[in-house]
Amino acid sequence: MSAASSRSADALLRVEGLEVAYGGVRALVGVSLAVRAGEVVTVIGANGAGKTSLVHAVTGVVPKRGGTVTFDRLDVTRMPPEDLVGRGLTLVPERRELFGALSVHDNLRLGAFLRANHTARVRRDLARVYDIFPRLAERRRQRAGTLSGGEQQMLALGRAMMSGPRLLLLDEPSLGLAPLIVQEILRVIAALRDEGVTVLLIEQNARAALKLADYGYLLEAGDVVTEAPADRLERDERVRAAYLGAGPVTT
Repeated sequence: MSAASSRSADALLRVEGLEVAYGGVRALVGVSLAVRAGEVVTVIGANGAGKTSLVHAVTGVVPKRGGTVTFDRLDVTRMPPEDLVGRGLTLVPERRELFGALSVHDNLRLGAFLRANHTARVRRDLARVYDIFPRLAERRRQRAGTLSGGEQQMLALGRAMMSGPRLLLLDEPSLGLAPLIVQEILRVIAALRDEGVTVLLIEQNARAALKLADYGYLLEAGDVVTEAPADRLERDERVRAAYLGAGPVTT
């Protein structure tokens, strides 16, 4: 059995032959990937490669022209987004999509809307988010729309954590953020992985993503052109030249 087949066989998330088109433009042309429980898996690639279309298709935000999505051995290809969230598959979108007129606290509470009857667990999770992101605790009564970009990203991640995710899909979490904030976000992602949350990380910052991830896929023009354990992908000469600003590996 090949490494790719082995990954697919015991995957928490399995995507096979996924196709997405907008009008006559094909955004994904048969993408297949697997994410095993407890991993951080990253998909890297340039702008326009199809990375956001991939997570939107997996989570049911955009329709699929072909292919299948399996989550925890269940075919969820046609399942609506809210049902996927209820099963533990949660997306943090690139544009964060916060409720700007609502407070930080209310945005976080909305993340747990499917778990409203589990009040004790929701209170514990809220305390945990505030512990991880002290700045959110300080600004809990502040309107989300008045936060800085980094604080809004923390809030978007915290809101996703309130849903009790088993698999967290992060679409460009470092986009537009200062380096120190990026490091803080990556630290939180690593901590979540250590707590047992599985992560699919979509990221233009290939260097940071591959340092954090266990496994990686390179997406170009809507197709996976190579995949490997992240440390090996980081040494791939094509990846180094195109995405890491580095020359060939020397020995």
